[in-house]
Amino acid sequence: MITIPYLTALTTYFSYGLLFAFGQFRDFFRKIFDWWHASNLQGYAPICLGLEDFYIRRLYLRIQDCFGRPICSPPDAWFDVVERVSNDNNKTLKRTTNVSRCLNLGSYNYLGFAASDEYCTPRVIESLKKYSASTCSARVDGGTTSIHMELEECVANFVGKPASIVTGMGYVTNSAILPVLIGKGGLIISDSLNHNSIVNGARGSGATIRVFQHNTPSHLEKVLREHIAEGQPRTHRPWKKIIVIVEGIYSMEGELCQLPEIVAICKKYKVYVYLDEAHSIGAVGKTGRGVCELLGVDTADVDIMMGTFTKSFGSCGGYIAGSKELIEYLKYTCPAHLYATSISPPAAQQIISAIQVILGEDGSSRGAQKLARIRENSNFFRSELQKMGFEVLGDNDSPVMPIMLYNPAKIPAFSRECLKQNVAVVTVAFPATPLLLARARICISAAHSREDLNKALEVISRVGDLIGIKYFPAEPQKQQLEENRVKLE
Repeated sequence: MITIPYLTALTTYFSYGLLFAFGQFRDFFRKIFDWWHASNLQGYAPICLGLEDFYIRRLYLRIQDCFGRPICSPPDAWFDVVERVSNDNNKTLKRTTNVSRCLNLGSYNYLGFAASDEYCTPRVIESLKKYSASTCSARVDGGTTSIHMELEECVANFVGKPASIVTGMGYVTNSAILPVLIGKGGLIISDSLNHNSIVNGARGSGATIRVFQHNTPSHLEKVLREHIAEGQPRTHRPWKKIIVIVEGIYSMEGELCQLPEIVAICKKYKVYVYLDEAHSIGAVGKTGRGVCELLGVDTADVDIMMGTFTKSFGSCGGYIAGSKELIEYLKYTCPAHLYATSISPPAAQQIISAIQVILGEDGSSRGAQKLARIRENSNFFRSELQKMGFEVLGDNDSPVMPIMLYNPAKIPAFSRECLKQNVAVVTVAFPATPLLLARARICISAAHSREDLNKALEVISRVGDLIGIKYFPAEPQKQQLEENRVKLE
């Protein structure tokens, strides 16, 4: 877990306290002025009451220009960001006709497939002509084409499972499938920092939910032992089913899951393992097959493998891979398969083509080069940021690297200053992270050249000095070390 420096935590609490106090002060006078005006609700209750929208009105709206920035080009290494203006203190933003060409450090374009590709794009265009842009139907009605069948077989072979099922949206893959896998009388043990889609899916299942400390196998075992011994609440009957849910790479921390230890504990207590590889599949591992390949875990030991196509594959949708019996069951029961429109055929073709490139089935070595480049880029960028004195979360080989900002005033300052210097970054704050742990999340791509990364490092270093987010002393550069050595000699 993150340990916040005492002074940083104190100033962050003070900043939020100040914002809260001034917000309450303004709300007090707002109520007085509203009292003089007749209400036009005509008996209806207001949609928002009291503090329900306080955070949005008094904090988020002040900095909303840092979020939801529209772009007007493919999300490649560089992209065009539409400039916006506001005449009412950021309550509303209006698009202009001006665009800025910015270095893209925010998209999940890990392998560079989001832009036009010499192998993928022609095949996608061909599938668009053959199948159209949408099936306009759910999979069980008229929404299954030969390309969907090919995709499911391709994904199963790629991740090393007997079968798979694909859905049209990555978020829904978790939130719609978890309630089908487990229900009342079951136990879900979830990592404390799992994605919101997992949280909502677990809540919708009706199962009992318990969390364990983030990425801590010892605490997972403690929670498992206690709840297996106690059984279900009130009746103390044995649990009908227990599922442990973890992520391959945690999207807000950039950390790799301690999968070997967690799998060993789950095998010991005979509980199911559900692995979310949204950010790891295609991005890590020698051949891009995710954390199982990277950490040497047999995929047979992971019962349910989930992933999305929105990151490394430059497409949309998600998948569940597992045994043939499991996938057959999901095809009869999963709402995302029964009721939602099937994944677009061109999007499905993009995934198939991207996997073929990764595996070298396109007749080139571009896939291996992309995997090597993203690993080199990620490790180089992370090490350079740490040398500069930034507090960077995550592990080596992870393309996700959060830079800690903490203070709420530094969220817009970092984002706006980087944008002024043509570097587009994503800042993340509450409720996506805990209140005190605001950060900028950098996502590295294989499409980035070394020149791109050096430019980004120069800009981030200047902005870091300007707003004061270098919380550690910077390492001396090689040139300074050589000069000092000459002086000593």
